Amino acid sequence: MSKIKMIATDIDGTIIDWNLGDFTPAVKKCIKSLSASGIKVVLVTGRMHCACSHIVNELGLETPVVSYQGGLIKDKNGKTLYQENLDVNSAKQIIKWAQNNNVHINLYIDDKLYVEKDNDFVKKYTDGKFVPYTVCSFDNLEINNVNKILAIDYNDAERVTKWIDELQKKFPELYIVKSTPFFCEIGSSMAKKSLGVKFLAKHWGISQDEILTIGDQNNDIELLKSGGIKVAMGNGTPELKECADFITDTVQNDGFVKAVEKFVISQEP
Repeated sequence: MSKIKMIATDIDGTIIDWNLGDFTPAVKKCIKSLSASGIKVVLVTGRMHCACSHIVNELGLETPVVSYQGGLIKDKNGKTLYQENLDVNSAKQIIKWAQNNNVHINLYIDDKLYVEKDNDFVKKYTDGKFVPYTVCSFDNLEINNVNKILAIDYNDAERVTKWIDELQKKFPELYIVKSTPFFCEIGSSMAKKSLGVKFLAKHWGISQDEILTIGDQNNDIELLKSGGIKVAMGNGTPELKECADFITDTVQNDGFVKAVEKFVISQEP
């Protein structure tokens, strides 16, 4: 087994418990120890870039962050290393689809969040994430530099699944994936977690067999593809677990730490 030089990890449901909204002391200690030993720990998330800053600071990470499912990579100084936006025409079609079907969408432009209604969905989404948002009519907004669009229904997961099926058929050229039971993510076909990890691995001269990837949701299937060791959380989806080499414990039971202990610490001389 090759020595692991890079760990590419999802955030929510992997190193942060959705319910707690924070790290356990064990996860925090583990990540700081990995960084101190020279292993590149990279956050790979569907979150906005600005919603990762406090996490980066708390963990003391020096590595770039892969946000928007792989659509944006910025280094610790805010320099953009990689960006793949949703094309303007597709974004406008998705917005019109949402308006016609009474679907709540979060619209992300230049790492800023816009919504048409200040409802419970956006309040729940932004709670604890330190994310400001603007309420306005999308018809009056310049649709350009769209990072992604997120369709949300916290009340009906089956409805979200139907959106995925419908939109994948309508827009086969886009990357459309479920990131939680309630989230339908819509972005460029080049905005995938796998591509973000490969970009950084190439930048650092790290081979695939030196990368451990770990996540919990269907949007992490792409993340796992880019790793030599593919780990699914115990709380992961059945589809993700099928793609994994190893299924660790749940986020509540520090599954991330246990995977690191098995594949990184136990391999050290």
